[in-house]
Amino acid sequence: MKKQTALKIPADHPAFAGHFPGTPIVPGVVLLDEVMHACFADHGLSASAWQISSVKFLNPLKPDETVMIEYEQLANGLIKFEVLEGTRQIVAGSFTLSKIRS
Repeated sequence: MKKQTALKIPADHPAFAGHFPGTPIVPGVVLLDEVMHACFADHGLSASAWQISSVKFLNPLKPDETVMIEYEQLANGLIKFEVLEGTRQIVAGSFTLSKIRS
């Protein structure tokens, strides 16, 4: 089942300092951090047990734009996600369980 959560990165977020002066955009690492928090907290999972299997940054996100993080855990354990601003796709990707070596 797909789940959603709204996200808005305020213009005064410290990540905007220098990214980029005059034309600020949300850094990809900030978006991924928010996606990870949404996915893993909701599933009661530890982020350290997962790895990014794919990610595509498709469109820039500006400060104070509201987006929806949509995600679902598939039967094979993969977590797929996308970040949407209306119908505009900002980021899409997936997480898989890390292989732990013994």
